[in-house]
Amino acid sequence: MDCELLFDRLLELCIAEQWRGYDPYDGLSSPICRYFPKYLRIAWTQFFKRSPINFRKLVGIKKQENPKALGLAARALLMVYRVTGKQHYRQQAEELLKRLYVLRSPGYGDYFCWGYSFAWQSRAFYLPARTPSIVCTAFVADAWLEHYEVCSEPSSLEIAISACEFLLKFLNYKISGDELCFSYTPLDNTQVHNANLLGAALLARTSRYVNCGSYVEFAVKSAMFSIRRQASDGSWPYGMAANQQWIDSFHTGFVLVSLADVITACQKAEWSSVLERGLRFYCRHFFLADGTPKYYHNSTYPIDIHSCAQALVTYARLSEYIPDAEAQLNRLLEWTLRHMYDKNKGYFYFQRRRLYINRIAYLRWSQAWMLYALAWVIYRLRS
Repeated sequence: MDCELLFDRLLELCIAEQWRGYDPYDGLSSPICRYFPKYLRIAWTQFFKRSPINFRKLVGIKKQENPKALGLAARALLMVYRVTGKQHYRQQAEELLKRLYVLRSPGYGDYFCWGYSFAWQSRAFYLPARTPSIVCTAFVADAWLEHYEVCSEPSSLEIAISACEFLLKFLNYKISGDELCFSYTPLDNTQVHNANLLGAALLARTSRYVNCGSYVEFAVKSAMFSIRRQASDGSWPYGMAANQQWIDSFHTGFVLVSLADVITACQKAEWSSVLERGLRFYCRHFFLADGTPKYYHNSTYPIDIHSCAQALVTYARLSEYIPDAEAQLNRLLEWTLRHMYDKNKGYFYFQRRRLYINRIAYLRWSQAWMLYALAWVIYRLRS
């Protein structure tokens, strides 16, 4: 299928839904669980994530706008606008940016930052709805930065700068020598590699347009933290805590793409060997012989649309490091369309598990991510 036609069909579906949807992790949006204790909140969230039957309406969970979904889609639209010049992509992106302006998280003064539209409980901490995170803020700020690069709109750069200032002023980090690690949110002290490097990449990309040496300094120190903790086989665990030692495909993809952005923007060519070692691990351990994208380095299931989407982004962004990158992109896209796509309804499935398929249509996790992935494929093939 032509990638732009596929992109357009998925875009139409998202517009028809008014950019509102369910999320794998939105279980705590139900009024039923308002007073649940910690481990019951975790169990409740996992039930709704894993169930192939969508019970959300029965417990009062409503479709919501998610800032991360809108940010991914806005940047995707601007990337396709870059290479096609079609104005309707720019217009739709700017409509989403208007929504993102309104949806920024409250409580942080004039600083722009964003979080998920639902509350979330992890084993480490609880986050109320709209608590800003480095991950959500980085992806949304990237859309504003893309708008500045494509449309030369100064106010969009100012918002990206504001997001960078949020990272530096509100996240928890401690500088130790020539390294630091950003926390996930202002409410925790976790050390998670993909989140840390997403923040570094935002600072690095923004530093190209502002006379602020501290952005480069912080980006380099943040990247140095994760570079020094790369395993000898090229992998990174999800995080530094004892219960964060798993290695999965899409978070590894975040790490690799973010590190590439830092290398490019901060002119750190000496780190290319780190990137190449990580990419070799990624390509060798996260795909079966037939191209099936695995979830974990040592386990295939669940096969998740997030793994498919980030693999497309990773192959497109790092194509200079990958032999036959275009062929790999095409093979992965064909596999995804065969196994994770409903051709009749035009949406992407959530997961394939060993014994069943979860066909629930999640807007942020599935549709927005595949819109973003398709934009990277279109950009790679046409630029």
